[in-house]
Amino acid sequence: MRPDPVLDASMARAIALAHEAAADDDVPVGAVVVTREGVVLGEGRNRREADGDPTAHAEVLALREAARVRGTWRLDDVTLVVSLEPCTMCAGAIVLARVPRVVFGAWDPKAGAAGSVRDVLRDARLNHRVEVIGGVREAECGAVLREFFEARRDSG
Repeated sequence: MRPDPVLDASMARAIALAHEAAADDDVPVGAVVVTREGVVLGEGRNRREADGDPTAHAEVLALREAARVRGTWRLDDVTLVVSLEPCTMCAGAIVLARVPRVVFGAWDPKAGAAGSVRDVLRDARLNHRVEVIGGVREAECGAVLREFFEARRDSG
C-alpha cells in the first residue's frame, strides 16, 4: 500500500485514542471514521469499563458519532481506521453501516472478524462487502495491547 497521509494521521489518532482507553482501564482500542479528504466524522475508544456497556467498542462509538454528524446511518463513502482488527459485533455494525473500507493495525488472533478468525467483512453471503487493509502500523498497535495486558498480569 502506498503511503497515505490521511490514513497515517487517522491511524496516529486511533493509537492515541487507544492510549486514552488504557488510561481508563479499558482494552486499548481506538477508531476514527474519516473521509477521503481527511475530514474526521467520528472517533471512539473502548469505553466498556468506563460506561458499563458491553457494546461500547471503539468502532461502534466512532460509527455512531459519524452517523450523527452525517444525519444518516449510511456511511458509504468513508474509511474506518482502527488500531485492532474488528470483532464480530463491530464487523456486523460496519457492514450494516455500508462502510466501504476498513484499515486496521494489529490482527486479533482470538476474536478478529476481518480475516483472522472470521471474515465477516468480506463474507459473500452478506449484502455488503468491505475492502480490508490490515497490518497498518501493526507493531505499534500490537505494542499498546501487549503493554496493557502485561501490566494486568504483573499486577494480578
